[in-house]
Amino acid sequence: MIEVRPGGRRRIDRVLGPGYLSDLGELTLSVLRERRDEAAQEETDLSYLRRLLHARIDIVRAEQERRSSGGESSVVERLAAILADNAIGPATGSGRHQRLEPSRAGEHRRFAEALIGDTDLSDVSTLSDEKLLNALDRYADEEVSVSSYRREVQSVMDTINAEIATRYRKGTASVDDLLDTERGGSE
Repeated sequence: MIEVRPGGRRRIDRVLGPGYLSDLGELTLSVLRERRDEAAQEETDLSYLRRLLHARIDIVRAEQERRSSGGESSVVERLAAILADNAIGPATGSGRHQRLEPSRAGEHRRFAEALIGDTDLSDVSTLSDEKLLNALDRYADEEVSVSSYRREVQSVMDTINAEIATRYRKGTASVDDLLDTERGGSE
């Protein structure tokens, strides 16, 4: 399970740390944007990990379904359809546009693979029903945890964005300053 360690050095520890949202009104606009961008990158990474977990859950469920229905085709033969089924369904989650790439894709893949150390999902047909159920439970539990942290990070982003919007609304920040910063000028 992912854990947030107060005072830790990881990005999630900082973003969800108790002081991250303290005194937002006192921070410069550039610091606010840096914090928002840092939170956005963490949200992107958590979303990626969540998608990895969903794919593994879908694979295990497909094998369980194949067994219960007496299906002949293997999960490997149907893998593209299994993974596409989830992508075709109605969207769930925050509906936020992801403009960033995951920064720790390899780390997240290894984490998802390590959840079930003795379960080899490359050939789920060889696993016992009990091991399949155990794998599904572990992946589902981890997905709940990741989703919870993702929502917390999104809340941090929303709070910071609200502070930035307030500054524009009150006139303490201006679009001209933003454009100047984007062009390489100073804030």
